[in-house]
Amino acid sequence: MNYAVNEWDKLKKVIVGTATGARIPPIDKSMRTVNYADHDDVRSIKVGPYPQVVIDEANEDLENLCNFLKGEGVEVLRPQQQHPVLYYDYCPRDLVFVHGEHCMATPMSLRCRKYNYQNIENHLPGLQVAQTSNSDSLYNSDCIGDPDTLALHETFPSFDAANIIRANDDLLYLVSNSGNKAGADFLREATGLNVHTLEGVYSYMHIDSTVAFLREGLMLLNPSRIKSKDQLPEPFRSWDAIWATAPTDIGYYGNYNHASVWINMNLFSVNPHLVVLEEHQHELRKQLAYYGIESAMLPIRHQRTLGGGFHCVTLDLERDGV
Repeated sequence: MNYAVNEWDKLKKVIVGTATGARIPPIDKSMRTVNYADHDDVRSIKVGPYPQVVIDEANEDLENLCNFLKGEGVEVLRPQQQHPVLYYDYCPRDLVFVHGEHCMATPMSLRCRKYNYQNIENHLPGLQVAQTSNSDSLYNSDCIGDPDTLALHETFPSFDAANIIRANDDLLYLVSNSGNKAGADFLREATGLNVHTLEGVYSYMHIDSTVAFLREGLMLLNPSRIKSKDQLPEPFRSWDAIWATAPTDIGYYGNYNHASVWINMNLFSVNPHLVVLEEHQHELRKQLAYYGIESAMLPIRHQRTLGGGFHCVTLDLERDGV
């Protein structure tokens, strides 16, 4: 298979996640530092399965997304869940980096997700599994309560695939609590691609609520984190930028808050002229329309609850240039 090399060409094949079995695992050192560094006290975090209403409604919204993509002529694949769910299969984006001939289960930052790729690996010809260590020495407890201190030491390469977005031979890699510099070096060496690190803008997790690539030369930026294009690596400073309007907050279920309001800019491109966008984000829809991009406004009620918007819950495998 020749895997997708960017975020915007016409979509042909995609994996869409499932909320079935989603749970919060016990708070070990990896969970404490990577996921909950912004919590002073984690005793109130309820571990175990998510409420069934969250699972059911999230699955309804994912099924709706699948039906929309099929209507656009896209082949849609789903996780098989033949292996135990220790975290969730909701966000396949987190698990596997694909680009051209490369297909890599990344050395993920959370111990409980080390084998999370197994429920989608049957859809991934040529999958290679990157090895790392999730020993205590990888995690930096000094990050707790301090967004300027990152959760991961540089002792081993560690990163989630969702720390990366693709622009053909150029990759933008967010150094954060879920991806260290050693991971960027590892990815550069393993793929031969141009891996450009983005540092000092957002520590807590993945890149796709901070920067989105819409088409060649056009990107969407989170103005609360990116104040100037000068903060970006050189290849992207010449791109046109849409500075995302303040999002409409759709809230979260109970005390299950696993994403900021900026998850609402977490869109997914079907082609250079069409994206899938959370159904309440009408101001962002207008901004995109100015640049000739239509938005399919779909529900994703638990994107803050479960910590994943439309880009997170998809893993685009094949795209055609248009």
